[in-house]
Amino acid sequence: MNVLIVEDEELSAERLQNLIRNIDPSIHVLAIIPSVFETIAYLQNAANTQPDLIFLDVHLEDDNGFRIIENQDLMIPVIFTTAFDDYLLRAFKTNSIDYLLKPINPLELQASLNKFRRIRSNEEVKKADVKYKDRFLVTAGPRVFTFKTSEIAYFTIEERATFLRLFDGRHFAVEYSLEKLSQMLDPAEFFRINRHMLLSLHAIREMHAISAGKLKIDLHPAAAQETFVSAERMTEFKNWLGK
Repeated sequence: MNVLIVEDEELSAERLQNLIRNIDPSIHVLAIIPSVFETIAYLQNAANTQPDLIFLDVHLEDDNGFRIIENQDLMIPVIFTTAFDDYLLRAFKTNSIDYLLKPINPLELQASLNKFRRIRSNEEVKKADVKYKDRFLVTAGPRVFTFKTSEIAYFTIEERATFLRLFDGRHFAVEYSLEKLSQMLDPAEFFRINRHMLLSLHAIREMHAISAGKLKIDLHPAAAQETFVSAERMTEFKNWLGK
């Protein structure tokens, strides 16, 4: 398991890292980051290993830790670590696992890690039980075709209609919205990168970081227009690539 510690007090960060290692030496601390700005930059950098869990202090050297969650539309689970209990209610309205008060009690930390593992295990069991759509029936005039999902490169919205494009370049209209398709398809294979496109992992040919928060994707087969990952999906997209 990979974790990120976001903490601006050096002694607190070192103590937390040592507590984590004592509880479970297999947990890898990717980095200790002291600021909101640096944390956002880390999470937006596709070259960085993305954490499974973030330990997040509320009061950081440059801003409030909640800014990270708001800026990133963060889907990574968080354990808050702070000396203040003022933000408890706000924390539990986010994707948080727990709220630990400093100085952190080792037994409470262990309980929080166990809670995270239970939640992740339950989610994996649920995913294993889901049956995803493995083929589509489409029509083109009087002709009817059936395709395996493995033949589909991506789905797009064009003039308020949804189309699928095959790896061989052919494209057909389908009756489903992208929202519905996102629920029907295996999330390990397909990801909605923006409001207009849901793509297969295997359709990605190259990726180009245009700026800290913008990623351009070259697809196979090529799309009609340049393809970008929306800023609000960036962190989740990088997590998806790293699975």
